Amino acid sequence: MREAGLAYALVLPSLVVFGAFIFYPFVRNFYLGFFRTPPFPGLPKKGVGLTQYREVLTSHDFLNSVKVTVLFAVYTVPTGIAAGLGLAVLAHQKLRGIGIYRTIFSSTVATSVAVASVIFGTLLNPNVGLLPWLGLQTNPSILQNPSWALLAVAITTIWQNLGLSFILMSSGLQAIPDELLEAAQIDGAGAWSRFRNVIVPLLSPTIFFAVVVGSIFAFQSFGQIELLTQGGPTKHTNVLTYFIYTTLQQQQDDGKAAVLAIALFGITLLLTLVQMRLLERRVFYAR
Repeated sequence: MREAGLAYALVLPSLVVFGAFIFYPFVRNFYLGFFRTPPFPGLPKKGVGLTQYREVLTSHDFLNSVKVTVLFAVYTVPTGIAAGLGLAVLAHQKLRGIGIYRTIFSSTVATSVAVASVIFGTLLNPNVGLLPWLGLQTNPSILQNPSWALLAVAITTIWQNLGLSFILMSSGLQAIPDELLEAAQIDGAGAWSRFRNVIVPLLSPTIFFAVVVGSIFAFQSFGQIELLTQGGPTKHTNVLTYFIYTTLQQQQDDGKAAVLAIALFGITLLLTLVQMRLLERRVFYAR
């Protein structure tokens, strides 16, 4: 009993912090979703039960925002992981001065979302950016083009997260014994065969972790949207987090924003469970 009491005493501060900053806001959000925000400030809120949940979750704006968010995750997560893995394999070569390249490849991990957005916002500027310098004119600009705006924001996100992906894949590669690769090479396996049959299976736990965490980060992306497109043009980059922000800050509708926040939590949780259910079967844990 003394040991159990000590254990509970050590856990209690964490439980208090989780309760104050995670559990209570979640329950409060769920509760706010039952009340419709009045059109004019100062008026009492009206309890509508699950009606507001049904209206918000079946609205065109919400479904479009979910579609944009899913497309954004599809653009960023697989490409970012593949690029980080490719750079990690290149940097794993035993060459003179390879440490310099490792530093360059991992440097974006120290770049904030704001800095990355400003860099790419300047490069994509139709007047002083990279494209005019190359002699290419875009009208409208890429960030104002409904066909290219989301892809441009995705490229910014991939570049900004490339350093983290590279570091994760490099740490996984360093854990693979060189003897396995040398044995495969002696057996006649070429570079592609070693990569597909040795490196990728042994890296599967790291890749699985990167997919799950990268998907969660993609669904929570906000800064690059705010700085580059503000959800436009015509809501083609209006991801769920930015939709919640505009609903709360511009429309002052905390009831609808609470429903959207709960929906984002549910979608992220469901996606994570599906990934853990389907992808973990393909993970190879070396013994």
